[in-house]
Amino acid sequence: MTTSTTPLVDLLRSRYSVRKFLPTPMSAADIRGVLEDAQTSPSNSNTQPWAVHVVSGAARDAISGGMLRAHEEGRTSSDFTFGYGDGLYASRAQHHGATLYEALGVARSDVEGRNDVVRDNLRFYGAPHAAFLFMPLLGDGVRTAGDIGMYAQTFLLSLTARGFHGIPQTILGMYADVVREVLGVPEELKLLFGISFGTADPAAKVNELRMHRLPMEQSVVFHDEPAWGRG
Repeated sequence: MTTSTTPLVDLLRSRYSVRKFLPTPMSAADIRGVLEDAQTSPSNSNTQPWAVHVVSGAARDAISGGMLRAHEEGRTSSDFTFGYGDGLYASRAQHHGATLYEALGVARSDVEGRNDVVRDNLRFYGAPHAAFLFMPLLGDGVRTAGDIGMYAQTFLLSLTARGFHGIPQTILGMYADVVREVLGVPEELKLLFGISFGTADPAAKVNELRMHRLPMEQSVVFHDEPAWGRG
């Protein structure tokens, strides 16, 4: 029976989402290394459907500015529907929001404070880089989106392994038209979400936040349970 951990297990359990970055850019070699790692991700029939646009500098600033203007004008342009229903998953999302706002010191009644949190999202939490994950709409899109999710996880783990951090942000996908216009991305590619990434700010209290994960037993059902402890 295996009792010791491996570097991969340590890596998996040390990854977390950063919500305050230092402005220091990563080197081109480091970014390329992360992207090459992510390129090894599995996909359905090896279709490798990810189309990834990485922005830094002026391109990053142009997209952030466009999203902020759209937000202030109440304009969104999601390529996919969004919601949690009204049951279990909505409850989990609400708990996540309450935990985050509490960590940020933003009261439920503080409308402007909550709006500032949204703006911070659209500024990439100060990260010097962001990756936008586009996909072709094949069939109903579900399998393709699953492939993009595996790509994103590999991307995030590679960042962590190299001493950097990232955060996947659904909200960035809510301004797909802004991103497409700035980057010249064709309409047939749909924006699923974005990842802000760089170096975590070690002095930011919000980066001490670790979100709760459910016990495995609440997500997994065993059939013909393996004989743990035998052999």
